[in-house]
Amino acid sequence: MPIAGPNITLCLWFDTQAEEAANFYVSVFKNSRIGKISRYGKAGQDVHGKKEGSVMVVEFELDGRPFVALNGGPNFKFTEAVSFQIFCDTQDEIEFFWNALTKGGHEGPCGWLKDKYGLSWQVVPSVIPKMMSDPDAQKSDRVMNEVLKMKKLDLKKLTRAYEGQSA
Repeated sequence: MPIAGPNITLCLWFDTQAEEAANFYVSVFKNSRIGKISRYGKAGQDVHGKKEGSVMVVEFELDGRPFVALNGGPNFKFTEAVSFQIFCDTQDEIEFFWNALTKGGHEGPCGWLKDKYGLSWQVVPSVIPKMMSDPDAQKSDRVMNEVLKMKKLDLKKLTRAYEGQSA
């Protein structure tokens, strides 16, 4: 008997910013929307300590993918151990997502950034997997050497490195 495919939804734990964060992410990504919002009630207040009526969970979609934002308190923080990759076809797309997500956050190396909520993202050209797995090791080495010099990735420079052209 075949096993039914799972319905996987990513849950993001926030202190108190779940609704604000969900609205921010929905504003950045096309084909996105806010869904149901659940609120804390009287039940469990001795455990969760949240004010009755405050936001508990926000369901939302980013480009059609389901997410949940939970106001769980200050116990847990995001780390770079989990990040979201955004594959971009053009430099304009890279610029858009980089600028939108670093606003209030900060830039990291090699196309990585942290947004204002501490969530890590990788904004990368969609050709990177092809470039980095090319059977010609010299091509992939040149691309890697360029990536290591950058914060926001520059598609033109990476393409020139891949093709063996000097800057």
